[in-house]
Amino acid sequence: MDPITDIFRTMHVTAFGLHRLEATAPWGAISQKDTEEKATRPGKKVSPTDLAHFAMISRGNCWLSVEGIPEPIPLTGGDCFLLARGTSIVLRDSPRTRPRWSFHEIAAKAYSNVVHHGGGGAPTSIVCGSMSFDRASLKPITQLLPSFILMKADQARTHALHITMQALASEMAEDAPGSEVVATRLAEVLFIQVLRAHIASAPERNKGWLRAIFDPQIGSAFSAIHDRVNAPWTVESLAEAAGMSRSAFAARFKALLGQAPLEYVTEWRMQKAMQLLEQRDKKLIDIARSVGYESDAAFSKAFKRVVGTNPSEYLNRGFEDLG
Repeated sequence: MDPITDIFRTMHVTAFGLHRLEATAPWGAISQKDTEEKATRPGKKVSPTDLAHFAMISRGNCWLSVEGIPEPIPLTGGDCFLLARGTSIVLRDSPRTRPRWSFHEIAAKAYSNVVHHGGGGAPTSIVCGSMSFDRASLKPITQLLPSFILMKADQARTHALHITMQALASEMAEDAPGSEVVATRLAEVLFIQVLRAHIASAPERNKGWLRAIFDPQIGSAFSAIHDRVNAPWTVESLAEAAGMSRSAFAARFKALLGQAPLEYVTEWRMQKAMQLLEQRDKKLIDIARSVGYESDAAFSKAFKRVVGTNPSEYLNRGFEDLG
C-alpha cells in the first residue's frame, strides 16, 4: 500500500461546511485563525487542529492574498486552492477592496447551501468547504499538507481532476435530490486529487512528508512501513529497505521529517490502532499484534505515551472529549 492511500484511509478525511458563495463586486472576505476556530460541524465538537479549507472558482474572477506571499494572486474560473489551518487569506473582487466580513460570518448567512454577498456588480461564484481528519493525533496530516496549495485551471494535468471540478461545480449549482451527499463526496475526491497533482508538479520543492515520499531512498522505507506496519522494524531494517547505511538513513530521515525513524513508526502504529479500536470488534491483544506488539501491556504503554490515554480510556472518553 502506498503511504498516501494508507494515511487517507486511516485518518478518515471528511468534507463539511460545503457551500456556494455568490459574490458581486465590490466584495471581500477574510479568513484568520481566530475566525476559523469557531467553525464546527453540525452536532460535532471539532478541534481547531483538524481543519483544512478549500475553495474553487466556478465562475468569474477574483484576487487572493495569502499570508507570507507579497503579491495578490489573480484567480479565474477553474482555479482551486487548499489551505492548512492557521493560514490567513483575503479573497476579494479587487486588490483595492477592503474586506469587511470573515468567511465564517458570511457562511453563517447561508440559505440552504448558497451565500449571497457583495454590492451587486460583476458576479463571481466560489465553492467553499472544510476538511476534517477524524483522529486524535494529526501529525502525519500536518506534515502531509502544505500551508497553501494553488492549482490553476491550466495546471490541472489530469482529465480526472477537470471532471471532478466540473462535477462539483454542477452539483453546487443545482438543488437536486442527493446533491449535498454527492457534492460532499466530490469535495473529498477533489481534495485528494489536488494534493496528488501538487505532489506530481514539483516534489523537489516540497518539505517534510511530501518530500520524504518522493525521496528515492527514504520513500522506499516509507512504503515498507505503511505496507507492513506490524513488522518488527528497527533502524537497521528500515535502512536496508532504503538501501542506505544505518547512520546515513537515520540522519536523512530526521532531516526530512524532524523525527527519528522509530518515532514515526510508533506514531503510525497508534494511528492504525485507534482505527481498529473504534471498530470495537477486536480483542486488545489482536489489535496489539496487528500493529507490531507481542503483548497488550507493551501496546498499552506505547499507546498511552503517544495518545495520552490508555486504550480503554480512549474508547470510554471518545474522540469528542480528547485534546
